[in-house]
Amino acid sequence: RSSYSCCYFVLPCCFFDFHGKYSRRQSKKTQYREYLDFVAQVGSVCGFHVEEDCLRIPSTKRVSFVGKSRTYPAAERALIDKQITQFINSRRTCAVATCDRRVEFNHKDHCGGLCKEAGSEPPEDEAETAGTVWMPGFQPREKVEQIRNCASLPRDFVDEVVLNVANLLLNAAPQKSCSAKQGGNMNTWNQGESLSLREVAEHLNKETLKKLKSEYGGLQTLLKNNHQVFEVLNGRVHIRDWRKEKPPSKTKPEVKRRLSAEAFKTRLCWFFIHHPDGCSLPSEACPYAHGTEELR
Repeated sequence: RSSYSCCYFVLPCCFFDFHGKYSRRQSKKTQYREYLDFVAQVGSVCGFHVEEDCLRIPSTKRVSFVGKSRTYPAAERALIDKQITQFINSRRTCAVATCDRRVEFNHKDHCGGLCKEAGSEPPEDEAETAGTVWMPGFQPREKVEQIRNCASLPRDFVDEVVLNVANLLLNAAPQKSCSAKQGGNMNTWNQGESLSLREVAEHLNKETLKKLKSEYGGLQTLLKNNHQVFEVLNGRVHIRDWRKEKPPSKTKPEVKRRLSAEAFKTRLCWFFIHHPDGCSLPSEACPYAHGTEELR
């Protein structure tokens, strides 16, 4: 819509409409296929010959659309622009029927200018494409997007939460010990109990929870980020037992196997430092350093 000479490429991913999440309308199609058809429809309504392609990328969302040519001559731009406006208005989530007609104030003021009659013609100035607000009330994301995946939280805060949750799991019930044969000796290693995310959250103080809620995913994201210590399965939190982890594949090429075996240890083993029974693995088998002398 920005200019007649404009071309476009789009790789649809998250299911969103013009003003919020995309609402499904056909149950016979998958959600992904239905959304792809909607995105292709947008291109067609805008007057493009829409071409579909499948990218060679390691993703389940690989279908893209390309618009390289128009279906109408340049002289019909104003007519197509009205058609686009009508299409946008017809999909707006704030429909006329939802506005409270019992209250005596202007419909435009009530809906912030977003609720127009579906199919109504836009004002003359709205038909202009250059330098015009095509979708009143639309708020794009900020130029600098705030990182909110728990990665920016202070390290001391994260370490404290990890330690508190681990101790909670270890002390939640009578010790559940697992036998570990290391160096010919039979040792017991306490794996603790599993708790639901809600149960874990109930044991954290309000200030900690408030800080976590400001991050996308909150507590669950923080625990998954610390996969060395925790395993989150079906909404339940477990202490990870590294003895149960799958060994490196023997089918790897010789070079990769050698690099894996000689990999430097760059982080300390949390279990070696904090777990009452130490690490469940001997130093040579653990992917983390048992002491600072092993760090590289």
